Amino acid sequence: MNKYIEQKFNIGKLKGISEKTMEEHLKLYTGYVKNLNDTLDGKQDIRRLAFEYNGMRNHEVYFSSLENGPRTLSPNSRLKEKIENDFEVFDTWLASFKTIALTRGIGWAILFYDKNNDYLINTWIEEQHIGQLQDCTPILALDMWEHSYVADYAPSGKKNYIEDFFENINWEIIEGNFINIAK
Repeated sequence: MNKYIEQKFNIGKLKGISEKTMEEHLKLYTGYVKNLNDTLDGKQDIRRLAFEYNGMRNHEVYFSSLENGPRTLSPNSRLKEKIENDFEVFDTWLASFKTIALTRGIGWAILFYDKNNDYLINTWIEEQHIGQLQDCTPILALDMWEHSYVADYAPSGKKNYIEDFFENINWEIIEGNFINIAK
């Protein structure tokens, strides 16, 4: 049987997110890949499949968005044009996304692209094995499980973590995520 391979990410120094937090977070991702492979090999309960798979994929979107240093979203980008088409104003989309990220509890704030209807959708995914949107592809994923921010921000620091995340992301990668599926 084929195995899922752990991706490596080129994440440098980040504003607000410590190297230690990132190191521990990447270890968690490694665990998702291992547990997914163990599940497929029959070493773990098959009911864990969706949790491990979606945990692996969501983290890949999250970590890749932090690679190679922050980059701004080009004013003429296809993604910005699409966001403004679907949400009218980029800042309206961004405020909506950040509000979703502040949802009480653990989970993910995700910008999905629904290729079937050519829509961008902001949503909250509490448990990654429940609530992923079928036939939609994550363009941007913000991990809001406590392991991603509590060591650096404390439980009350979610809002600061969200702000720093957006200062750290590489919009060229997010744009690439969109362009690769919106062909």
